[in-house]
Amino acid sequence: MDCLFCSIAARDIPATIIDSDDASVAFLDIEPFQDGHTLVISRKHVTSVLDDDGELGRISPMVTKVARRFVDSLGASGVNIISNAGESAGQSVHHLHIHVIPRYDREPGINAIRSAMPRRPLEEVAAMVTGESNRK
Repeated sequence: MDCLFCSIAARDIPATIIDSDDASVAFLDIEPFQDGHTLVISRKHVTSVLDDDGELGRISPMVTKVARRFVDSLGASGVNIISNAGESAGQSVHHLHIHVIPRYDREPGINAIRSAMPRRPLEEVAAMVTGESNRK
């Protein structure tokens, strides 16, 4: 199988990984909507939440952990948690993943989910979120 996210989970290709556990891997999105926009993926290949056999529940602790970290380390005042299931919903990588998008008071509301503000380099955000230098 040729799956981008399976390759990231296996660390066969580089990503800015900010956390991981036995069920999931969290890494910074390479085209972030906001500073800190992170994808939480299942280690097990599941196409989407529509094909979920319990994987969504297994990765949800990491989603919560990452969301809380944004509030603590990036000064976010909220988060959007989104999963696109199917191409018509905007899913481009067919592997279960959750977008955890920190939100800031400067641009509130769902209509401002994609920031118009300049974003920090991924390495700087990764250091802030992990409390250490960039891990690959």
